[in-house]
Amino acid sequence: MNRFTRAFATAVLAISWAEVPAAEFYVSPAGNDANPGTQAGPFATLERARDEVRKLTQAGPLTQPVTVLVRGGTYRLGASLVLGAQDSGTEAAPVVWQAAAGEEVRLCGGAALSPDAFQPVRDEKVLSRLDSTSRGKVLQADLAGTGVKDLGSYPDSFRGAPAVPELFFNDQRMTPARWPNEGWATIAKIVESGSVPRSGDASPRPGSFEYNGDRPARWNVEAGVWLLGYWCFDWYEETIKVKAIDVDKRQITLGRPTLYGIRQGNPAPRRYRALNLLEELDQPGEFFLDHAAGRLFFWPPGELAGARVVLSALKTPLVSLHDASHVTWRGFIVEASLGHGIEVSGGNGNRIEACEIRNTRQLGISVTGGAGHRVEGCRIHDTGTGGLVLEGGDRRTLAAAGHQAVNNRIGRFSQHQLTYASGIRLGGVGNRAAHNLLYEAPHMAVGIGGNDHVFEYNIVRDVCTASDDAGALYKGRNPSCRGNVIRYNFWSDIGSPLGHGTAAVYFDDGDGGDTVFGNIFVRCGHPGRGSFGTVFSHGGHDNTAENNIFIECRRPLGSAPWNDKRWKEAVDGGQGCQWQTRLLQEVDITRPPYTTRYPSLVGFMNPQPGQVRVNHAKNNVLVRCEQVSSGNWKFAEEEIWATDADPGFVDADKGNFLLRPDAEVFRRLPGFQPIPFDKIGPQPR
Repeated sequence: MNRFTRAFATAVLAISWAEVPAAEFYVSPAGNDANPGTQAGPFATLERARDEVRKLTQAGPLTQPVTVLVRGGTYRLGASLVLGAQDSGTEAAPVVWQAAAGEEVRLCGGAALSPDAFQPVRDEKVLSRLDSTSRGKVLQADLAGTGVKDLGSYPDSFRGAPAVPELFFNDQRMTPARWPNEGWATIAKIVESGSVPRSGDASPRPGSFEYNGDRPARWNVEAGVWLLGYWCFDWYEETIKVKAIDVDKRQITLGRPTLYGIRQGNPAPRRYRALNLLEELDQPGEFFLDHAAGRLFFWPPGELAGARVVLSALKTPLVSLHDASHVTWRGFIVEASLGHGIEVSGGNGNRIEACEIRNTRQLGISVTGGAGHRVEGCRIHDTGTGGLVLEGGDRRTLAAAGHQAVNNRIGRFSQHQLTYASGIRLGGVGNRAAHNLLYEAPHMAVGIGGNDHVFEYNIVRDVCTASDDAGALYKGRNPSCRGNVIRYNFWSDIGSPLGHGTAAVYFDDGDGGDTVFGNIFVRCGHPGRGSFGTVFSHGGHDNTAENNIFIECRRPLGSAPWNDKRWKEAVDGGQGCQWQTRLLQEVDITRPPYTTRYPSLVGFMNPQPGQVRVNHAKNNVLVRCEQVSSGNWKFAEEEIWATDADPGFVDADKGNFLLRPDAEVFRRLPGFQPIPFDKIGPQPR
């Protein structure tokens, strides 16, 4: 074949490929898997569509996009829909799974309970345990015929959310019968702290305490009583099964030790509440699962007729992309899983777009490994643990993963695991979260672990509202994790008044080497009894806070420096920091690329007596703030402007914190740069 013939054949082949139409398959609740998957003859299941797409990908790399168009309705998944490498598209020809325009498509991991499944309670043994206000209002359902065969069980001790089914009424999470109905009970007196496993005490001595009032006298310990408590610190909760209740002494003995013992680790009284107790099913919206008998007891908050009642059952993610690449999921409602909503592991270039992930027991979306994945325009809310995890990259080589979370709304997460279950977590190297809204959580909103991440143009509000010694953004205990940039975010109403202290940005346990630039903080943080600030460093150094505006923050900059002795202990592996492992084995900060990327790490493992360790502040504005700083923040007086006046906002009263071109701040701090407030938060697509 001569060159002309070869070129002509190549051109003809290119034209023929261009003329090949993109493949489309259709799925509908009214379909049939024996159909060809066309618009007129759709499939009935997602699995059938996946298998048909797989036939195309097995013939060779796709050259035209493939779309699976899913029509409106509810698709109940008894197992994860798993897509692997064989289900991949290419960068030029992705595989797109898309909800039909204007139609509501639900992927549901739960069983629907019909109104007929519920009957009045007639069992006298049950009635005798119910509160008098509940009799005649609580209904029961035998779950044997619902398809939910595994009701799980509560371990004797746990954190987070074990795989126990949850009940949803018209898409709202119902409450396992609890006491008290709101808030917490407080310990009257600690009788026995018990052993403290966190300090190396492995003896099995459970703690005990005295309680107020007589309510626990009603509880059936033999049937099982679990208490969720902040037993020592207000940043760590555990659930422990009760061993005994002495009603005469008003004393409860736990069945196992708590990690830190029952102790007064933070200033507020120690608090707890009881979970899943039939005796406490005393208000609308509560339910009780009888695991032994396979029965559900429920006080409906409204009419059952016409209501959507769902019991979650699937223990794995509804959708799992494992080593798949160039696959897009767009426009789905993903709900009622005991696992994550969507999981992406490995692969390249996958996208989750415009989905609503809600009412999961675990995370909304988990992205781990691979490169170039993107979560965009999603609503993630009412999750049992965190909202979204983006983790990937190689920390030994500092190769970035390039994952992105953009334009998402993430809220009311951390409903079962009350601490360290963030709305967004960035892990690994080189991932980005931008233009997101994070809101309403008892503890942190953002967790960062790793290097060179960017958290920018986000709104964070109303978090850390029920915890202490906490930060809306938290990072700590590993100084090799650095180079992270936190810029151009808007933070408001962060913290609780519990007493120890809270922050908007918290660098903990020797953490350093990160930048906080161009943020606006409004009513963020509580100094508590110590040195907390809105931006707070515990022990660390070489963090930078620059070009930020603090409004009505009691102490904008806080620090609790470590002395030489404590630094030496941490470097040697003490203080719970494990730096010998984290800094020299997991990575090696004494060699490139760490010493070249982060020159401040040179000599880090050889701390010197009297070594100066500071954090740096420059060109920050303080509006109606009570104090400036504590600890080891270094700044020149002329680089801080504290004022009770408006520094030049367009309209602060209406929430517009954009600075006018003639704002006073530019005269007071000549190096101050404009903050692009209009670009912060979710943006129109």
